[in-house]
Amino acid sequence: MRVAVADDSALFREGLAMLLAAAGVEVVAQAGTADEIIDQLAGNRPDAVILDIRMPPTFTDEGLIAAETIRAAHPAMGILVLSTYAETPYALRLLGDGGGGIGYLLKDRVDDITALHDALRRVVSGRLVVDEEVIAGLLAHRRRADELERLTARERAVLRHMAEGRSNQGIGAKLHLAPKTVENHVANVFTKLRMPASADDNRRVLAVLAWLRATGGEAGGEDRSSLCEERSTRLGEPR
Repeated sequence: MRVAVADDSALFREGLAMLLAAAGVEVVAQAGTADEIIDQLAGNRPDAVILDIRMPPTFTDEGLIAAETIRAAHPAMGILVLSTYAETPYALRLLGDGGGGIGYLLKDRVDDITALHDALRRVVSGRLVVDEEVIAGLLAHRRRADELERLTARERAVLRHMAEGRSNQGIGAKLHLAPKTVENHVANVFTKLRMPASADDNRRVLAVLAWLRATGGEAGGEDRSSLCEERSTRLGEPR
C-alpha cells in the first residue's frame, strides 16, 4: 500500500511515517501543508492520503478543504483525516456526501498501528471509517436536531429569538404576536423539549442551549419556514 502524509508537525509526520513503514506501508510523499500534499499527489499516485484537519495557514479546516479537493480530483484515492478532537461539525462536513473511501480518526488512535493499518485498508477498498468517539458525537447531534424537529415553525422562530436574547415582549414585537400568544409558544417549547418547571426554573437558558447545540451555535440562524410564516403574517395571510 502506498500512502501520502500531511501534517504541520514534522515530529508527528516523521513518527507516523516510521510506524507505517514498520507495518509494510510505503510512504511516498510527506508535506506540512495541504497545498504541498495536493501538489505531490499527481506525481506519486498513492493509494491513500492521511490529512491533519488543522494545518497552515489558518489552522482551521485546511485538511477538510484538501480532502474535498482530492476527492474531486482523485475519486478513487482513499482519504483518512486525523483530528486531535472529535469535532462533530467537521465530521458532518467530511462525511456529508455519504460516499465511501473516506475516514475520520482521532490522532491518539495512530499509536495502534494495527488499527491504523486496518483503517487505511478499508478506505482504500472504498469503505467508510469513523472513530467511535466521532460516532458518539454524531449521534448526539442527531438527537439534538430531532428535538427541534418536534417544534412547529412558529415555535422554532420563538426559540431562535430567545437565543438572540429577546424577552417575550421583544419576541412579540419582532413576530407581531400578542404577549399571551408568545407565552403559549414558549410554554410549548419547554414541553416539547421536555423541560418541566423546577425550583430554579432555568428552562429558558436550557432551551437556548438546546437551540445553540442543534444549530452549531448560530443564535441568529435563519429558519426558512419560520421566515415564510412571519412574512405571511405581515401580509395578513392565515398562519
